[in-house]
Amino acid sequence: MLRVVFKLAFAACFVLTVSLAADDAPKGEKSGEKKITSIAHIRLSGDIDETPVANDPLFGAMGENFKTKLERIQKAQKDPNVKALYLHVDGLQIGWAKMDELRKTLADFRKSGKKVYAYVEDGAAKDYLVAIEADKVCMPPSGFLIVVGMRAEMLYFKNLLEKLGIRADFITMGDFKSAGEMFTNEKASPEAKSQLKTVLEDFFLHNYIGSIQSSRKKAKDLSTDDVRKLIDDGMFSAQQAKKAGLIDNIAYVKEFEKQILKDLGGDELKIQKDYGKQKAADLDFSNPFALLKLLAPTKTSLTGKSDRIALIYAVGSIHTGKSSSSIFGGTTIGSTTMIEAIRQADADPKVRAIVLRVDSGGGSALASDLIWNELKNCKKPVVASMSDVAASGGYYICMSAKKIFADPGTLTGSIGVISGKLATKGLYDKIGITTDTIAFGKNSGLLNSSDVFAPSEKVAMKKLMVEVYDQFLTKAIEGRKNAGKIFNMEQLRKLADGRIWTGRQAKEKGLIDELGGFDDAIAEAKVQGGLDRDADVDYLILPKPRSFIDALLDGEGFGVSAMMSPDMRKLALTPELRRHFQQLEGMWQMRNDRVWMMLPFAVEMK
Repeated sequence: MLRVVFKLAFAACFVLTVSLAADDAPKGEKSGEKKITSIAHIRLSGDIDETPVANDPLFGAMGENFKTKLERIQKAQKDPNVKALYLHVDGLQIGWAKMDELRKTLADFRKSGKKVYAYVEDGAAKDYLVAIEADKVCMPPSGFLIVVGMRAEMLYFKNLLEKLGIRADFITMGDFKSAGEMFTNEKASPEAKSQLKTVLEDFFLHNYIGSIQSSRKKAKDLSTDDVRKLIDDGMFSAQQAKKAGLIDNIAYVKEFEKQILKDLGGDELKIQKDYGKQKAADLDFSNPFALLKLLAPTKTSLTGKSDRIALIYAVGSIHTGKSSSSIFGGTTIGSTTMIEAIRQADADPKVRAIVLRVDSGGGSALASDLIWNELKNCKKPVVASMSDVAASGGYYICMSAKKIFADPGTLTGSIGVISGKLATKGLYDKIGITTDTIAFGKNSGLLNSSDVFAPSEKVAMKKLMVEVYDQFLTKAIEGRKNAGKIFNMEQLRKLADGRIWTGRQAKEKGLIDELGGFDDAIAEAKVQGGLDRDADVDYLILPKPRSFIDALLDGEGFGVSAMMSPDMRKLALTPELRRHFQQLEGMWQMRNDRVWMMLPFAVEMK
């Protein structure tokens, strides 16, 4: 009997041990099963805009904004089922600040112990400078690398306007305030050229050469002059780039994916295409009730948490009235829309602080001041986060923040004002239009679009501009004082008068407070709102993203872009021209505003 009990006990023990061993085995690794290695695939391409996009019931999220792109990378970092990140980098049209943030996000991903792999086909500089933050960079045998340095290109329309019979007449406050030069000059003034050279050199040394030195193992021991010589030897074929240590692998996509599997281990590679990207919901159009989903409110990011941080986006040119969608892509910043958003955030009892995310080269002085005033009078603490550009009016609206964050690659400053007009009398004469005028008042022609300013009109306009510029300087001094930076008028003027600075330079000069990205500004806002830096909160996105249906009901779906010919629409949306069209459209939006705070907008740094 005792022997039988012992045998039963031994059998039970054996079964239990086997069971425990089976439970301890990793999922998907049972005897005889393939070991699947899962990696997250994300494509980086085009102009990744800051503007939040609506979660549309018909189209899902219509694209994604920059923050969403970063969050997908961060999600993959935290996902235990994801072993690595697989990037396809193709035709990035972003600025240097967004490059800083992308590189930092990828560096954080690698610090978690996971690897990053990047595939680059047509290696333009910005594609490459983001991709080299990966552990391994691969190009196809036919690929080439365009690492040839940087240049600033400025467009000037003086000769074109003269041919059309149009005369440009502009008044500026600040020797370096060169936004009007595109209409009055054939080339850059010495002041404009000198400041652009200073900014470009900073980007070249730190964001370009510095990125290669810090990210490529074979370049870490090279001096700045050595890397500069390497750049001067470009362009590079894939074979030449590998030999120079600029890339790691030469292979077609499928071959590179086999190399990734060999590197990570496993029997089969599972590539999660477009990892984390939201897809449109399936709608059954045969069901009439399903169509009602199209009119449903857009989803928000709110989940019912007790605390919120309001993220208020200011993206595009600044003007009075309501914000709108640009016909050339992107958005504009309307003072009315922004004030409504600020008041909504300030009145929300769950909102602990506000982060103002700015990507704007400025615009209307009046609209900028109205937005600044509303932020200044907020009961909630405000932290500003500068993206690629926060200059002139874009800097102005940041001045009321308790703290200003910028990336090293941000373009900021440009403290100054401009006013002017394009006089069309010569054009009227060319095409046979005549005018007849009855006027009362010596300066009644000040707002007239056909003639340049008369001497007395120029004096009157300049008097107004001096006061607006003095307000800009005074409010900048006040804002910097509230942030703990003390300037007198003479000190600030040496940094103002239209001068532009990189984020790195602005930090050294005291025009901003911290070098850091959007996430850094959000963490600071939590602290300013009495929370821990890593507190789990909801994010109130403002102004509310607009869906396709919203735009359609407002008539935007039948706007100017709908009336363009297909060829004209293609031209307007060409990446090389789109930004210029957007900025010209911004001027059109500001046509009724007399004084402007604008960056020299026809400058593109490549």
